[in-house]
Amino acid sequence: MPAVANRVDADARAGIRAPRVLHFVTGGFSGATQVAIDLVEAHRASGNFDAKLVLRRKRNTESGRVEALRQKGLDVEVVAGWSHAVTIWQLARICRRFCPDILVAHGFSDHLWGRYAGLLAKVPHMIHVEHNSRERYSRCRLSQALWLSKCTDAIVGCSEGVRSSLLARGFPAEKTMAIPNGIRLVPYQGPVPELAARIPGIVMAARFARQKDHETLLRALALLRDRGLRPTLQFAGGGKMRYKHAAQELCNQLGLQEQVNFIGFCSDVPALLMQHRICVLATHYEGMPLSLIEGMAAGCAVVGSQVVGVQEVIDHRYNGLLAEHASPSSLADALEDLLRDDVGAQRMADAARRDAIGHYSMERMTSDYESLFATIMSGRPSQETRAGRE
Repeated sequence: MPAVANRVDADARAGIRAPRVLHFVTGGFSGATQVAIDLVEAHRASGNFDAKLVLRRKRNTESGRVEALRQKGLDVEVVAGWSHAVTIWQLARICRRFCPDILVAHGFSDHLWGRYAGLLAKVPHMIHVEHNSRERYSRCRLSQALWLSKCTDAIVGCSEGVRSSLLARGFPAEKTMAIPNGIRLVPYQGPVPELAARIPGIVMAARFARQKDHETLLRALALLRDRGLRPTLQFAGGGKMRYKHAAQELCNQLGLQEQVNFIGFCSDVPALLMQHRICVLATHYEGMPLSLIEGMAAGCAVVGSQVVGVQEVIDHRYNGLLAEHASPSSLADALEDLLRDDVGAQRMADAARRDAIGHYSMERMTSDYESLFATIMSGRPSQETRAGRE
């Protein structure tokens, strides 16, 4: 990222402030929230951008987690989420006070309200980041998003699969690109335990939501029990209580209480993953599955549903296994392979770890975003950045 660093150094010598970037995202602490948090932390570390994080309040926005971000030195504000009009008005007021050069609006439907606020506050540049391949676009909201794209500098998909879904919906190809998500690799550096030294169990680190498919994993676990295999299963993650309660009820119906642990929010996911052999992401759709990439970096044998986003990360039988979408029997077959074939599981886990470290680092993601920001502010067309993603 030499161009960004050179310009920032020159600005510092001239007494010019660092460019300001405001990241707006749901306060539901989803994958999109984590990406926005990671970028704000990276901007603060690099010094290339003065960054602020604004969260749209949700029912599960925990004040303790917001305060923890502030304790880490991040500039964080929360706006109301009960009314879109109030969200827009409060965010516009923050924009007028902070005066961002760029507003980055993450995720559906927050990218709509974020950019409306940016227009009201006359923010010079706006970026729309799409974090899932299948969002609930009504005809009205798609029309709004396409209209907003006319005053948006760049539309970023968090994977090539998401970029393709954006193009299929009619978003302008000349503005649409992919910047794959990345994870913080520091917790996974150094040697990790071999699979044989770990608990022969499964971890699924994902929030409870309609998007995630906890049901299929539970039914697959019941099929494994019928085949003489009783691995433990750790569900790590918060989310919506009605989906968690539905999963707990199904767990009880299937008689899996002794195998399944609902641990809720986990403050040390890397340690949990490195203690267990298998990381699973059963899901209906994805953008770029961070929890699966973390499992790969932790040296787990990984299994994912064969859907957009996951297919981009898992090369079947090279660095993990793909199971048919929403198929308990297919998922049970994949898990049985990894539980019975120690040599094959270790081979795929080693390949997965190499891929995670080589392709999905936080540093690479941050560099790509900051380079995009610098290009937009310079007024140069972003063809070079976009071509690199095609």
